[in-house]
Amino acid sequence: MALFGEKNKDMAINLQMPIKKELLSIPGVKVASVSAGLKDKGRKDLMLMVFDDGSLVTGTFTQNKFCAAPVVVSKKHLESTSAIKALIVNTGSANAGTGDIGMEDAESICKTLAVELKVMPNQILPFSTGVIMTPLPTEKINKAIPILVKGLDGDNWLEAAEAIMTTDTIPKAVSRSILIEDQKVIITGVSKGSGMIHPNMATMLAFISTDANISQEILQKLNKEIADTTFNCISVDGDTSTNDSFICVATNQSRHSKIVEENNNYKILKSGIFDIALELAQAIIRDGEGATKFITIEVLGGNNVDQCREVGMSIARSPLVKTAFFASDPNLGRILAAIGNSNLKDLDISIIDLYINEILFSSKGVIAKDFDELEIQNEMKNSEIYLKVNLNGGTHKASVWTTDLSYEYVKINAEYRT
Repeated sequence: MALFGEKNKDMAINLQMPIKKELLSIPGVKVASVSAGLKDKGRKDLMLMVFDDGSLVTGTFTQNKFCAAPVVVSKKHLESTSAIKALIVNTGSANAGTGDIGMEDAESICKTLAVELKVMPNQILPFSTGVIMTPLPTEKINKAIPILVKGLDGDNWLEAAEAIMTTDTIPKAVSRSILIEDQKVIITGVSKGSGMIHPNMATMLAFISTDANISQEILQKLNKEIADTTFNCISVDGDTSTNDSFICVATNQSRHSKIVEENNNYKILKSGIFDIALELAQAIIRDGEGATKFITIEVLGGNNVDQCREVGMSIARSPLVKTAFFASDPNLGRILAAIGNSNLKDLDISIIDLYINEILFSSKGVIAKDFDELEIQNEMKNSEIYLKVNLNGGTHKASVWTTDLSYEYVKINAEYRT
């Protein structure tokens, strides 16, 4: 019997299966996926994206000191050339904590794929996700690469999203079309992630492609700004991964004028990519391991955005807060304690107001006079919860997204390798 409204691990919180025909192909991008026998028999577990000449690729990567071999190789390849031609993603092994052999394995896959595509090895970006400190099944991957290349097509986005899943219960893929100078610009993205989700970055991989016409420098700036306001604002369990990567690709095939500065065209494109990235980031939270609640934490009235984000993340990473939400237990002093744990020197706790779904439960740092425990408990039973923190000290704000912490989370991670 499910306890405290716990969801089945095969469900995601108000998250629908992507519809294949709604995922738009990007001029200049082809995608393929295949089952290479890396995980469950018959399940797709290897994904490939290939880009036309003239495409630009940028990345933001994990800050974990034990970053995985494919992260090291991808960063090195991005530094060596601006003419990236493809990226390849395997599941089953993170290829992290594997030393020199792991580096050699990642490079081996790049070399095999480079031969098939008739490009240089440093024009390939490798990515891996799965169990840390397990050897990469390089022989299986290299053997599957020719089949993978033959399957390249512009419409394989849903299959690509399925192929990069680990503990995800649902593939994550989103598309939009926008107008820049009356020219249609298409944006499509896929991501994976369910556990080990926390900045910097928040295990997740995300790949967003567009046919927008933009310079390398401005695309990298956009990449970093988008990461900071989406993938770096989510937390499931407070653990960063060794493999986190967020890649933006622009094929430069749209006919609008090239974006080389932060002008109005840049704002339009940034808004479009932000919408895709935010939906993908929130999908990761909705599919958080064992999660039964999707929690939005908005912090406003701060002296700066960093202050607001730190307060939000201090709440989001508190196991006591998260378990209280799981049990729908209005033990909300835990939220005050979590805010106090943010260690911000300029935080005045005597003026903070706290709300759940717009119901004030703490005013000026103490329990609200008309606090109704039963009313708050009923609000906490909802699958979607909005927690607002007003610092009442400035004009800045930030939002973060998190989950509750359930028995199922422990079960999933206790059985992850069995």
